[in-house]
Amino acid sequence: MIMHLIETAGLVFDRLVVVIGPDMDLLEKAAVPWPCVVQNERLGTGHAARMAEALFGEGDVAILYADNPLITEQTMRDLLATRRRQNTSLALLAMRPADPGRYGRVIERDGCVQEIVEWKDATETQRKVALCNAGVLCADAADLRRWLAGLSNENAQGEYYLTDVVAQAAGEGEVHHVEAPAEELAGINSRAELAVAEASLQKRLRLAAMEAGVTLVAPESVFLSVDTVIEPDVLVEPNVVFGPGVTVRSGARIRAFSHLEGCVVGHDALIGPYARLRPGTTCGTGSHVGNFVELKATQLGDGAKANHLSYLGDSSVGARTNIGAGTITCNYDGFFKHRTTIGDNVFVGSDAILVAPVTIGDHALIAAGSVITEDVEPGALALGRSRQTNKQERGRMISESLRMKKEQADVRNLRRCRASECHPAHCRGATSS
Repeated sequence: MIMHLIETAGLVFDRLVVVIGPDMDLLEKAAVPWPCVVQNERLGTGHAARMAEALFGEGDVAILYADNPLITEQTMRDLLATRRRQNTSLALLAMRPADPGRYGRVIERDGCVQEIVEWKDATETQRKVALCNAGVLCADAADLRRWLAGLSNENAQGEYYLTDVVAQAAGEGEVHHVEAPAEELAGINSRAELAVAEASLQKRLRLAAMEAGVTLVAPESVFLSVDTVIEPDVLVEPNVVFGPGVTVRSGARIRAFSHLEGCVVGHDALIGPYARLRPGTTCGTGSHVGNFVELKATQLGDGAKANHLSYLGDSSVGARTNIGAGTITCNYDGFFKHRTTIGDNVFVGSDAILVAPVTIGDHALIAAGSVITEDVEPGALALGRSRQTNKQERGRMISESLRMKKEQADVRNLRRCRASECHPAHCRGATSS
């Protein structure tokens, strides 16, 4: 959540300061390169702001919250623009949620904000106000320092409320609000609210993709990451998941039930259905990755095809090469990963096992069912099968022997059932052929 907010805020503000609690080492690492300050005592939002005031610098300061990660770049810019209006001492974000619940209420008079009243401290009349505080505000650094110094904790929570600076600002100038959609500003304080926020973000990402020229056949079933890049004229079928770090070039088609992460799909490529592309994979122009095919750290050349039931890991596959059904690269020996290199215009027959490290030259042909453990020269035919032996009439003899054993077992089962007065219906399996 905080990384999402930091990435957006970094587009608007030239410097960020992150306030964290004690023993939040992971969060501190996530905030790099921005400095962190620690709020050792949880004495309220105003107290948290005080922890960072030494790093405010000069000019406008905005205070954001990690549990409001969906604030857009445009809303942040609107907040700054409102703050810089003449006579505006402070600007804040507000919303009108369908259920105001326990949000603080924004109290206005003559078009200006007078104060923010927390729900626990509000009167019944004030609780009926629909305009709610989102917590985010922006003010001049010097003014904000002065107002923070004047905060008191004489309230129902015994905390220093950042919202109390609004009344101080209203006493010195005008306070204005920027109203944004509730789904953009709603706080996240539970797993249920996190799921609601994720749904809101997905709706936003899907709409942006379609407005950019991407066809989503069933938008509600496609899941995107914030860094997903899909160029115009890509078609995405239902139930596709894009993990982090995916780029899809124009003309590609991602078929149903595919999962992609950390990969690049080239122009006019066809992926899926039921394909999985893992990190480090690149699929070239016009390449095909078919049903139940998994690629990991693999470069699939232009026009190359792996259409059925295959695993290619730590591999390089040349242009126009065909990978037959059931082919796998054995890239891991239990300790190290090894690479398989396959040249251009190679035909790999079905059910081939390529034991890395191994190199297959251009125009080579790998016979179906082969286990390849040595390099194959360009243009060569490689066969790695065991010798086949046919025993005349042996198949019929084995079948007859097994059939007789099965009939004898069925008779014994039937006798046991009758001796124990088993219901005849229970013996059907013992008497059927």
